[in-house]
Amino acid sequence: MKKENRSHILLRYAVIIGLIFLFAGAVVYHSLDNTVLSAPKWNEKAMQELSRVVSIPPDRGNILANNGSILATNLCFYNIRIDYRSERFLEGRYLVAVDSLADSLAKYFPIRDKAGWKKRLMKPMEKDKKHRPRAYKLLGNISDTQYQLLRTFPFFNIPNRNKNGLTREPVMRRVNPYGAMARRSIGGVGIDSVTGETHGISGLERALDSLLYGVPGVAKKVPLTKDIVNWTDVPPVNGYSIKTTIDINMQDIVENTLNDVLTACDADWGVAVLMEVATGNIKAISNLEKNRAGTEYIEGMNRAVLGYEPGSVVKTLSMMIALEDGIVTNVDQVIPTGRAFAYAGGRPITDSHACDAMPVREVIERSSNIGMAKIITSRYGDNPGAFYTRLKRLGFLDPMNTGIAGERPPRIDSVASNRGGRIALSRMCYGYSTEIPPLYTLSIYNAIANGGVYVRPRLVQELIGNDGVDSVLPVAHMGNGRACSSKTAEQMRMMLTQVVWGDHGTGKMLRNDKVRIAGKTGTCYMIEGGGYNTSKKRLAFCGFFPAEKPQYSCIVLTCHPRQNFFGAASTSGTVLKNVALKMYSRGMLDNSSDFHSDALADPGTPTLFATTRDHIELLRESFAIPRVKHYAASPAHDGVPSVVGYSLRDALNRLEKAGAEVTFTGTGYVTAQTPPPGHRPVYGTRVHLTLAQ
Repeated sequence: MKKENRSHILLRYAVIIGLIFLFAGAVVYHSLDNTVLSAPKWNEKAMQELSRVVSIPPDRGNILANNGSILATNLCFYNIRIDYRSERFLEGRYLVAVDSLADSLAKYFPIRDKAGWKKRLMKPMEKDKKHRPRAYKLLGNISDTQYQLLRTFPFFNIPNRNKNGLTREPVMRRVNPYGAMARRSIGGVGIDSVTGETHGISGLERALDSLLYGVPGVAKKVPLTKDIVNWTDVPPVNGYSIKTTIDINMQDIVENTLNDVLTACDADWGVAVLMEVATGNIKAISNLEKNRAGTEYIEGMNRAVLGYEPGSVVKTLSMMIALEDGIVTNVDQVIPTGRAFAYAGGRPITDSHACDAMPVREVIERSSNIGMAKIITSRYGDNPGAFYTRLKRLGFLDPMNTGIAGERPPRIDSVASNRGGRIALSRMCYGYSTEIPPLYTLSIYNAIANGGVYVRPRLVQELIGNDGVDSVLPVAHMGNGRACSSKTAEQMRMMLTQVVWGDHGTGKMLRNDKVRIAGKTGTCYMIEGGGYNTSKKRLAFCGFFPAEKPQYSCIVLTCHPRQNFFGAASTSGTVLKNVALKMYSRGMLDNSSDFHSDALADPGTPTLFATTRDHIELLRESFAIPRVKHYAASPAHDGVPSVVGYSLRDALNRLEKAGAEVTFTGTGYVTAQTPPPGHRPVYGTRVHLTLAQ
């Protein structure tokens, strides 16, 4: 028996020893194969891996407002995944917690209801364990704050992630903290389908992509003890951060004001650009168009740099050249205009408000097509091409390089010295037969406001490198730096001021007693089907304010209004006027935004106002204030809202939000308003408030 057991044991040992020898032989063989027989193949693979170069993407620079506020930046978001085959995944605990987990997800991530979340959470559990996903996507693009909240949910609050399978995948995204504000000008980014790199596709992101993107780094594969890893050979150079000229407060004013007018007149689209006179800094730029899926207006195509027939706003350029070139030497000279002007056999030129004659200084005020055409053709009629040369010498046809992607120069044909060229010249001088981007038109008005100094409009003022050193870009100029002499600029400012304040001005409705506005209206029919559609107009107003000491210039275009307002002054001009008034009310025009300068020398004993009887008694007894009156707010009305009983600040806020223009007399609470509550229409109505003395 013992002998038999010994035989069995020895046999087992022999089998085990044989297996050990076989295993050892296999190890020796494979070692020999890898190191000697197949060494060239493995060395080739190793060299391929070690010679592979990996590009390290740089951090894209930020886009900043003029005060350093971030308009576009990179933020890290996360894709959340679950590994259902993690080594210690607590399946039983997961099944117990799935209802409460679905409830939490439905509450804080309401892209699905509770039932939908439970279905998604249970779907991987329907498979056999070895076939369950290792990277099941649960959520995409959530912030770190949201991720930390997710970690407090049932089951996900287990500290050991190997037990709950929760993983996060970082994703860099370009975000705009101010939402749609100036979005078209700021632009957007996209991923190149070939390189996988993120580059700008519109706006500043595209125009300045080479600066924002930076320089990629280079990493090589390096063998370490346990792995082959990426080793940075050349570190990436992060992109410049770009400080723009945008003022977020002015941008907010311009966008909201433009939106209000477009809504009131039901226009197709509108564009507004606000620029600082002395520097050419674009402080605000808004491009709004009607949302095809609704009635509201959204950021649309950047039309500020696209060419359009400008209409009568270009008469200012023509008159400036006429004064500068000596075509006009006396602005009081009377020129005959009549009812029509047939030039070079073309269709007669007419005026909407014709008169027999007018002094030259009233050509801009009355917006006379005939007067402008007669002045320009008197010099350039025999050589129309010289007018093009004059514009080119001015620098008006040069690229602006503002930093806005898609920028186009004006299209002004070099007309031939024949009958067709003469006819084209007679139309070009008052705004037809040419295409000029609004920003180019604004640059001329800005130069006039700036004493003739022709600064280049710009959207970028500083480049901030990785070392934090700012490179301030100097103010640049168009052409030789002057659009005209200071004397010509002064004469042009007088003419443009008369457009609003003159007896025959086309912009008389823009007068106000706070900010004097100077500028020019412009109306142009839209081209459709190869001809002009007289039922559709593009309305423009370009000017500057305050007229006596210009600080800001502005151009506004409104396309095809359908209701309430149909004139250039009542649409585009109203946008400029309301922007100026709102800036004045906020003290942005070097003015005091309080009423201290208007205070009486001896205001006497003040009268306080209270809205409840208890408040009256409190003021009289506890604070010994004798003069207390009771005013209660009136009930709401359709049309102009009632503000009787409101403080001045609250009344202004309510009425301006409704679209009304407000004037007032007195101090204290509102005791009366004209027109009365309920008056229609609301938008553009001037409401006068009487305050208790």
